[in-house]
Amino acid sequence: MSIGNSPEEERPSAVPHEDRPAVGRVLRQARIQAGLTVEEVSAATRVRVPIVQAIEQDDFSRCGGDVYARGHIRSLAKAAGLDSAPLVDQYDAEHGGRPQATPAAPLFEAERIRPERRRPNWTAAMVAAIVVVVGFVGFTLVGGDDKGRPVAESSDQESAEAEPSPSPDKPEPKPEPKPSDSAIAAAPADKVTVKLVASNGDSWISAEDHTGRLMHEGVLEEGDSKTFTDDEQIDLVLGNAGAVELYVNGKQVDQVGEVGQVQRVSYTKGDPAQG
Repeated sequence: MSIGNSPEEERPSAVPHEDRPAVGRVLRQARIQAGLTVEEVSAATRVRVPIVQAIEQDDFSRCGGDVYARGHIRSLAKAAGLDSAPLVDQYDAEHGGRPQATPAAPLFEAERIRPERRRPNWTAAMVAAIVVVVGFVGFTLVGGDDKGRPVAESSDQESAEAEPSPSPDKPEPKPEPKPSDSAIAAAPADKVTVKLVASNGDSWISAEDHTGRLMHEGVLEEGDSKTFTDDEQIDLVLGNAGAVELYVNGKQVDQVGEVGQVQRVSYTKGDPAQG
């Protein structure tokens, strides 16, 4: 060791790729150190036991895709007290990375292919108008009745006689009523539908269907809403339960928690019941 160098300065700046432990192995060791069983982690994260076991064996084939695999990694790391960001980055590096966004086409190309507006053909329009006037005059002179009354005048009179006069006793139609909040929150009886509205601040939310598939994970900002539908069951995690209004199967549910409180609830078909 040279003079003036500390142990931290001699430590390698990064662990080589081939020397890093697998993502699943890191999650398993962290769970064991936290004193948690697979069943306890599954209950806390809403990730099914077989999927947790497969991930700990570094098998992500049962996750249903990269998006769900990243979500499961974040949930398992959080339950074991780990920072999920390095694990997600390692997963992306080992599985091809995130898909690149498709660049938008330049604006000038869209304008370049826009067809030029054609000018109106006034000569053709004038000829058509003259033909219509000549035809109308000839029809009026030839088509009169025995008394010399033009047919056009007779047609106008018949139209006036055929038009019914408005009845003074007929009431005016009433405007249709606007749909109520209950109608907006209504849901089909053969499914479970959950609507979340952030009415009292922001809240982190997570939603999974009855198979454990992650439907949504992120921050629901104040004034925004999310609606989820499943055939059997919807599992929710509310990071700020007091800020969220819940509508389950067309009915509003009483407040499930206080501001700043984390709540996990589940809902099925029929009348809403807190899980």
